[in-house]
Amino acid sequence: MTGKTAVRKKRTGQNRMIFHAMLFLPCLFLLIFNYLPIAGIVMAFQDFHPGLGFLGSKWVGMENFHTLCLLPDTWPAIRNTLIIAVGKIIGNLVIPVAFALMLNEVRRKSFKRTVQTITYLPYFLSWVVLSGILINFLSPGSTADACGLFNTILMKTGLIKEPVYFLGTKSTFRGTMIVSDIWKNFGFNTIVYLAALTGVDPGLYEAAAVDGAGRLRQTFHITLPGIAPFIALMTILSIGNVLSAGFDQIFNLYSPAVYETGDIIDTLVYRLGLINQQYSLSAAVGVFKSAVSMILIVSGYKLADKYAGYRVF
Repeated sequence: MTGKTAVRKKRTGQNRMIFHAMLFLPCLFLLIFNYLPIAGIVMAFQDFHPGLGFLGSKWVGMENFHTLCLLPDTWPAIRNTLIIAVGKIIGNLVIPVAFALMLNEVRRKSFKRTVQTITYLPYFLSWVVLSGILINFLSPGSTADACGLFNTILMKTGLIKEPVYFLGTKSTFRGTMIVSDIWKNFGFNTIVYLAALTGVDPGLYEAAAVDGAGRLRQTFHITLPGIAPFIALMTILSIGNVLSAGFDQIFNLYSPAVYETGDIIDTLVYRLGLINQQYSLSAAVGVFKSAVSMILIVSGYKLADKYAGYRVF
């Protein structure tokens, strides 16, 4: 027995070494792209010049944050970020849950799989590709006959009389960003909730049916409470992104005509840092965004623990 135990321990040790070796590249990736750049935070407190570096640049303390508060583009960008991000968070929570509940009622597996495949395909396309599709799809066109598909459908059904420039009008840009983001992501998010639904005990449905509960009552009293921890998890993960309204989407679809309602924190950082070369101001925006996101994540975790009984640790 002693020899077998020694061999088993040796194999266990070898397996652990293999697993640790597999973690090397992901950890190296995190170190290079997530942890080492943290040193750049010091730029937010300096009058940074690339030629002088971190050590040679003048220390200015909180001056960059004060300047940031006085910029005319700062507060509109924060407002737009919050509106767009909150709309995306709510939509990407409610729509996937509702769609998963409806899809869970489908008994024909072939139809169910086909619908799943069609709905989550957009998730795997980048916004560079989708932006070109949306620009053509939502195009107002120079004439009524040259309009994009969406404008054509709205005019044919009599909902609008003239084409709408969804990506070039201030009043419609935010809504377009929210709806297009939900369309891109809800199919993939639905998979998470469908997987959660498989963990609900079927015996509960049978007992509820015996007691006379219909499908609607079963949904509200069994299904939703059963997947509540997963809903809490997805909510917590999304709360941290409330100041990230989606740079890649906005950057590929917005224009100066919609800066008033479409400019967000990330695009402001892009213009300050890369276009205007104001590195210290852009770093200050990044520090502010990270601090607020951390506070929101911790708050969301505390609320999930208090009201939903969800804990990670």
